[in-house]
Amino acid sequence: MNVDSPSPMTLKVNTGMSKEHRSEIANAMGKVLADTYCLMLMTQNYHWNVQGSLFRDIHLMTEEHYEDIFDAVDEIAERIRALGFKSPGTMSEFNDMTSVNIPNSNLSQMEMVADLLEAHETVTRSLRKALEPADNASDEATIDLITERLDFHEKTSWMLRSMLEK
Repeated sequence: MNVDSPSPMTLKVNTGMSKEHRSEIANAMGKVLADTYCLMLMTQNYHWNVQGSLFRDIHLMTEEHYEDIFDAVDEIAERIRALGFKSPGTMSEFNDMTSVNIPNSNLSQMEMVADLLEAHETVTRSLRKALEPADNASDEATIDLITERLDFHEKTSWMLRSMLEK
């Protein structure tokens, strides 16, 4: 590498999207990341602490979910970086940005299911809000990621809602 050439950290992102569009998308995806990370922690908490007659079903379901969500957290953070911005990554940042409830391991099994349902729907709403700036910028990569996550969270919401119906 030529010593006179700029370091990779100073190179400008030149992917066909304006910095303003990328910034708007990155900010919206930062909110998605915070909500998704907090949902993952809630899901793990309830996986560890659920009790009751549906223990096995909820325990296995939440394990599947937090494993999927863990992978999604990485994808979302990396998408923000690909847009040229730093990803939030501290509990303080996530707490400031999230709309997901803090998990309560003292809830009953069905209250945990209801809390998870609310959290998945919160993430779904954050994803839908992020879709607009991505669409405005013709950012197909982010749109694809959002679409994949919407499918997961809407399907999971349906399953959780079904468990709550009498």
